[in-house]
Amino acid sequence: MLSKVAVVLATRVAMFEFGVICEVFGLDRTADGIPPFDFKVCGVEPGVGLPSSTPGVTITPAYGLEEVAKADLVALPAFPAAAMDNIDPAVIEAVRSAHDAGAIILTVCSGAFLAGAAGLLDGRKCTTHWRYVDELARRFPEATVDPDVLFVDAGNLITSAGTAAGIDACLHLVRREIGSAAANSIARRMVVPPQRDGGQRQFIERPVPACTTDSMRSTLQWLNENLDHPHTIEDLAARSMMSTRTFARRFAAETGTTPVKWLTNQRVLYAKHLLEETDHSLEYIATRAGFGSGALLRHHFQRLVGIAPTEYRRRFGPVSTVPE
Repeated sequence: MLSKVAVVLATRVAMFEFGVICEVFGLDRTADGIPPFDFKVCGVEPGVGLPSSTPGVTITPAYGLEEVAKADLVALPAFPAAAMDNIDPAVIEAVRSAHDAGAIILTVCSGAFLAGAAGLLDGRKCTTHWRYVDELARRFPEATVDPDVLFVDAGNLITSAGTAAGIDACLHLVRREIGSAAANSIARRMVVPPQRDGGQRQFIERPVPACTTDSMRSTLQWLNENLDHPHTIEDLAARSMMSTRTFARRFAAETGTTPVKWLTNQRVLYAKHLLEETDHSLEYIATRAGFGSGALLRHHFQRLVGIAPTEYRRRFGPVSTVPE
């Protein structure tokens, strides 16, 4: 049973992510039958305001780091990842010691970097905001960073993706430790679903990679303008004035993937655009994007985005769109 919750403020705290933790664990919801939490906001210097990521707004921790050692749950809100090197070593040691003493560590968005600095990600699966996953993996190569999920439950370490995914992680933790009734009650008060499907993949932007060779650049541009046509590696190699083997090698060097995978990704991206901006039928979109059939579009879309095309349209499409 969670009882004592400590939020650790390190540097330039992100307001929304901090607010999510406060909303789930910091409010008195005993009238709704939820056990109270002994909630403390902690920092290196209690009573001294810390700048937030919002200009002109400061947050003042009321408690020092000694309270972190007493907590059942230590929550780490987001902060700019670039500020990681400026965090006071005492903060890192407090998080490490709390974990070693048996506390659950919960990170929201880039808060995972603080957990990594404390040595808590090594040999474990974790996540963070999709914009920071490469940097997290670079800084902590012993961690297994999953860029697709909303959160990762690794027992006494829960890491979550960007911003709103912190809500998912917090409610999951409440459900796991206190029960579904408590999680559902908090979700109703927050006017959010108690559980969400899918992951980060539906939000990730995958722009066309920049190319250093003119022949490859023109080929990729032509491909993007002709996604609805069938393509073979032999035809693309000829268009690039290369042998098939040389084309495949240079394509991988420029894009980091194979022509088939690249083409599938671009077709899915174009399908996402049509789902967001138009009310065309799924079969029409499948044809325009080069999949040929709605079934094939559904297969690749579900695999790469994590949800079905109709669900994606429901979430991100025009308000007037009626699902198929």
